[in-house]
Amino acid sequence: MTKAVKGTHDLFGEALRYQQAIVGTARSWLEAAGASEIATPIFEKTEVFERGVGASTDIVQKEMFTFTDRGGRSLTLRPEGTAGVVRAYGEHGMKVWPQPVKLWYAGPMFRAERPQKGRQRQFHQVGYEVLGSTHPASDAEAVSLSYFILRDLGLTRTRLKLGSVGDAESRQRYNQYLRELLTPYESELSADSQRRLQTNPMRILDSKSDTDQGLLKRLGVRPMLDFLGPAAREHFDAVRKILDELGVEYEIDPTIVRGLDYYARTSWEIHHDMLGAQSALGGGGRYDGLSELIGGPPSPGVGWAMGIERVALAMQAEGVSPAPGKRLDIYIAPLDASLVPAALKAATELWPRLRAEYSLSARKPGKAIREAEKRGAAYVGLLGPDEAASGVITVKKLDTAEQRTLTPAEVVAWLTEGGLE
Repeated sequence: MTKAVKGTHDLFGEALRYQQAIVGTARSWLEAAGASEIATPIFEKTEVFERGVGASTDIVQKEMFTFTDRGGRSLTLRPEGTAGVVRAYGEHGMKVWPQPVKLWYAGPMFRAERPQKGRQRQFHQVGYEVLGSTHPASDAEAVSLSYFILRDLGLTRTRLKLGSVGDAESRQRYNQYLRELLTPYESELSADSQRRLQTNPMRILDSKSDTDQGLLKRLGVRPMLDFLGPAAREHFDAVRKILDELGVEYEIDPTIVRGLDYYARTSWEIHHDMLGAQSALGGGGRYDGLSELIGGPPSPGVGWAMGIERVALAMQAEGVSPAPGKRLDIYIAPLDASLVPAALKAATELWPRLRAEYSLSARKPGKAIREAEKRGAAYVGLLGPDEAASGVITVKKLDTAEQRTLTPAEVVAWLTEGGLE
């Protein structure tokens, strides 16, 4: 009997239930944070990935399923989700939407890898992208959502590793350092790394060659964090400060490089202690120049993706299953720019019971109400210095103008059935 192609699997029974549970939990959190679902084509023009993911990456050089269609065009099954989402953002004029635009997706990806447990040629990811903001709160929000989703799924053995790959100036300095350090040892590098020594030395740090990794360890290569410029360092410190305020547990990992060329500044990975060598559940980072690389408008972004099969393996290892909750809408507006992190913190305290969005810039009350109405929120939350100091939010119901000053727990009670008297 004909069988499924090697590296692919039919999904049914328990395996499908795990996937649906993971996607359902992610959906509940991401849509609570204001994200809309997007479904991009399974294949794109090859240039979307060659220019976006990076010509020096293993994905482009070795792992893409690329074919020529009947019209002679080069097409590629998507190996990851971000480049297609950013292409859609530019193509459909989303830059004129209220910014930032938050999008999430779930679906199959394709890479020509050697099949093994937790790594298949057709696999599935759930991902989240925030486009149109350079604010460190957007980075912290994305990191925290990936953390909260896995926690809500019942996983207790995860480790969040946080780092920075710097900005263009930082990367240039670091690549020059690596080139000078490694050139005398070029003959000891693998063929791939010898090529990358000239094109993108940072990719050598991500090499799967034991010989390369042994050489890097022997030379005591300095981490990227040592080369951050003032702006990149300030951004990284701001993200860390917000994560600390949100109570997100993380460890600094100066060795994080990430496997895609488009990352800049914040980068992170989430690992699980019970999965052995294939411990990574997902990761992400900031990609402020990606839109321009694929021919779109300048549009900063940050996002992440999780491997659904990997998360399912972690859940099975811990013997846990998820339980998503219900949602309602509120738009939280800081009255001062310094209160943006406090607005994010207030939103996280309402997730996932309520759908809560927040502004990344200061809003006057009248503008906050208009913005809340434009976004379709039923309530607006105003957060000034007095509210932030007292741990409360001034909440107004838009259709009746009824207003109360409440703690986050009281907001949940008021906005759900059977709430406050």
